Amino acid sequence: MSAIHSGPRTIENPLIKDKATFLETAADTNGASTLIQVELAPGGGNGLHYHKTFDETFTVLEGSLGVQIGKKTSILNKGESATVPKGAAHRFFNASNTERAVFNVLLQPGNKGFEQTLQVVYGLAKDGRTTATSTPKNLYHFALIIHWSDTNIPGVFSLLEPVFRWLAKRAVKKGIDQELIAQYCHF
Repeated sequence: MSAIHSGPRTIENPLIKDKATFLETAADTNGASTLIQVELAPGGGNGLHYHKTFDETFTVLEGSLGVQIGKKTSILNKGESATVPKGAAHRFFNASNTERAVFNVLLQPGNKGFEQTLQVVYGLAKDGRTTATSTPKNLYHFALIIHWSDTNIPGVFSLLEPVFRWLAKRAVKKGIDQELIAQYCHF
């Protein structure tokens, strides 16, 4: 039996085979938190990054989830949690190449931009507007995603942050942000 709940607030990414169900949005909690249940495909995960405005707590429901915080990597099993404080470089990954990992991720405080990011990226992926790894092909889209989700990449990539901030501002002036929200954000 799947831990993922079906419903209008479940989105799927056909390229990376992930599902995300929004259990509570920032609007539901008056900004206190966002709670998302993620079904991560075998071998799936993301690269090292950090957020400046929210903490993330990962709690495993099924399978095993690897969580790297700084230089320390832990493998979490069912019922185990790890909290990443804002500003800490981190990544998560499915520790199995054959079984899915299902986990909750709690953002505190809630983050509407992060919620928009997942909806837009998954929508762009469905429409063939991303690379095979779900990176938006359009630089304006990419800049908005980075801005909305408060995703920051450590190292050399951080030198490009001013460029992406500028691109995100241009995208807003051009109305690209509102186009993406209207097309892909349904809750």
